[in-house]
Amino acid sequence: MTISSSLNAGVSGLSANASRLATIADNIANSSTYGYKRVITNFSSLVVSEGGTRHVAGGVRTSTTRLIDERGSLASSTNSTDLAVRGRGYLPITTLAEANVGNGALPISLTSTGSFRPNEDGILVSSFGHVLLGWPADADGNIPAFPRDTTVGLEPITLRSTSGRPTTEIDISLNLPATSTEAGAVGDPESISIEYFDNLGKSQYLSATFTPTVPATGASNEWTLTIEDDASGTVIGEYTLTFNDTNPGGGTLASVTPVSGGPYDPAAGTLALTLPGGPLTFSIGTLNEPGGLSQLSDGFAPISIDKNGYPVSNLTGVEVDANGFVHAFFQSGRSAVIYQIPLIDVPNPNGLQTRDGQSYGLTPQSGNMFLWDAGDGPTGDVIGFALEESSVDIAAELTSLIQTQRAYSSNAKVIQTVDDMLQETTNIKR
Repeated sequence: MTISSSLNAGVSGLSANASRLATIADNIANSSTYGYKRVITNFSSLVVSEGGTRHVAGGVRTSTTRLIDERGSLASSTNSTDLAVRGRGYLPITTLAEANVGNGALPISLTSTGSFRPNEDGILVSSFGHVLLGWPADADGNIPAFPRDTTVGLEPITLRSTSGRPTTEIDISLNLPATSTEAGAVGDPESISIEYFDNLGKSQYLSATFTPTVPATGASNEWTLTIEDDASGTVIGEYTLTFNDTNPGGGTLASVTPVSGGPYDPAAGTLALTLPGGPLTFSIGTLNEPGGLSQLSDGFAPISIDKNGYPVSNLTGVEVDANGFVHAFFQSGRSAVIYQIPLIDVPNPNGLQTRDGQSYGLTPQSGNMFLWDAGDGPTGDVIGFALEESSVDIAAELTSLIQTQRAYSSNAKVIQTVDDMLQETTNIKR
């Protein structure tokens, strides 16, 4: 039994070292594969019996482990959407086929790096067919609050060649000369032109004209605001404005009385106007509060004009910052956040299921996922213009190759020796 157990141990040694050779071969073959995680073979002994006068060889068995939590060094590239995670965490991806189905929450895979480029539909896809996922920003570039323990809300990152948005809000701040509403003043109106963007992305203008009311004596502190849409040539609103002359509060709006057009909302300090293309909120400030319109001193002074919306413009580039925000740049000079790429973390990365193309799937052994903002919590940050190199050390693998070859030869020698001994046993009968 001892001789036969030696034979079995030698055979198991051959099998174990063949398995180790397979992992070494895989590692060496993928030494230049971006994002590849090396595989190691672990040996463990089998004990058939312990103690007594004779030892029975139990042999050896192996298990393989992919060290998914190991990170390779980063290599720079010239593509802004070549992405790598520096530190803990993984990029969310799916396959192009699954993305095209569009049945609710997408099946998800994880990767630590990828070279993504837009396909014919503008979707960022890698050469393996992996689609990069992210949370979409709203029209103002803000990321809504999405759940962090599910893929709900994630969608394929899509770059659109053009972008445009009509103006729906204008916030104006300016000062009117108080001396223009005093007795004896000339009474010349003050005007300002305000650009807005219509539903077709074209640049249009509003003309806001402030006409003072000149009294016979004293000061009226009153103006008539007329707002005209230059595109249609129509007046879309007329309002009577009065200003405070008391202390404190001198120069602030005292009242707004609509003559035509939409109402004034005193809580928000806005006028509800209607353009040919739709509604427009025109902010002039709240009553008895600084900001918006004011009447002070003797000078007309436009202070600021803020508006939303932007003209149609061609996309010229895209970049991803360290926090995973995808910034789009347009020919008009405008830039905007269009997506945020979260980083997925799991308690046991080495428990993930290995898939093709350096991607991984969730398993019960990996634990539940959580979607973090890059650079927050335990996760690292996202690096653009970079790819993660293979975690394989060629020198170490070649050393292991020599060791494996010697171990395999030694086990073969054990089998040969057992065979010789069995032959001698057979010859005793002769």
